[in-house]
Amino acid sequence: MEAPNLYAVDAADRLILDTAADTLAGAGSGEVAVIGDAYGALTLGVAAQHGLAGIRVHQDLITGEAALAANAKTLGLTDRYTAHELDADLLGGARVVLMRLPRMLSGVGEIAEAIARHAADDVVVFAGGRDKYLTPAMNEVLAESFGCVRAGRGRQKSRVLMVSEPLPVGESRFPVREHVIEIDGDVVAFGAAFSGSRLDIGTRFLLEHMDRMKPSARDAVDLGCGTGILAVALAKSRPHIRVVGTDQSAAAVASARATAAANGVADRVTVVRDDAMSSAADNSADLVLCNPPFHVGAAVHTGSAIKMFVETGRVLRPGGELWTVYNSHLNYRGVVERMVGHTDVIGRNQKFTVTRSVRGLRDVQR
Repeated sequence: MEAPNLYAVDAADRLILDTAADTLAGAGSGEVAVIGDAYGALTLGVAAQHGLAGIRVHQDLITGEAALAANAKTLGLTDRYTAHELDADLLGGARVVLMRLPRMLSGVGEIAEAIARHAADDVVVFAGGRDKYLTPAMNEVLAESFGCVRAGRGRQKSRVLMVSEPLPVGESRFPVREHVIEIDGDVVAFGAAFSGSRLDIGTRFLLEHMDRMKPSARDAVDLGCGTGILAVALAKSRPHIRVVGTDQSAAAVASARATAAANGVADRVTVVRDDAMSSAADNSADLVLCNPPFHVGAAVHTGSAIKMFVETGRVLRPGGELWTVYNSHLNYRGVVERMVGHTDVIGRNQKFTVTRSVRGLRDVQR
């Protein structure tokens, strides 16, 4: 996704690589893990600068995985790394971990626990990010799993935390589970899942209109499903419907699957890790529900939402409906009208707008 405020490599990536350079120089192949690499700068920097292979990588977003693969192919470095989940295969025996700190503290906590549990006793973690997204609370969360957390000198509005001396962490605190009254069921969330196990206020507003959403729908999609609240609520309220939840985030997909299982609808809710329904067939859904993001990583950017609307126009059957909730100042109504079909404002409160877009025959033919 191209945009003036999106960069494949930034000052924080450079600072992490520079800070870790001496430690990486003494590391062997198979001893380095990378977590949260946005587009591959950390992984490929380690491979190119230090000649290392066997780099183990975990990226939450499938778009990050695709970017790393494309960049590695361009540079002839595809054989230097392997992709993993956040588990022992990623971290077992790792002596050096490079990571971009996620914005959510729960995400920081889950990663820290995993490193302390699986990595080598002498592991050193170089965890960095842009100053505006770092908080003192991150140090405190890291200190729950490590005996030593110290901040390096800042550079170009970026900073790196050096973390070492893993502590015994016991059984994982993740995923967390919380009862949500609005769906009369439990929501399960892994650390990096947006909004955690809580119901975010945009989704709550969209839920208020669920009874009006295409009553005859048989096939529905929860687009950008997060922890699966909309998919589960729809499946629980309509025993005849089948729902596909789709999200870029590995943590979201794992959370949504667990939420569906916790509410007894896993037989009718399928969750896939995908980029804006790119794997869904044309004309395959009667109903799409969407609470789109307005960030790409940490950058404010509506490109992900626009991509979602474009794909919805392709995936909906004639007469199918898209129900969207968004921050009112974004004014997406004209966009979804062009991408999907005739759009009405169904609800508006102080912060959010809910719209219904109907794909017509004209929209199919153009």
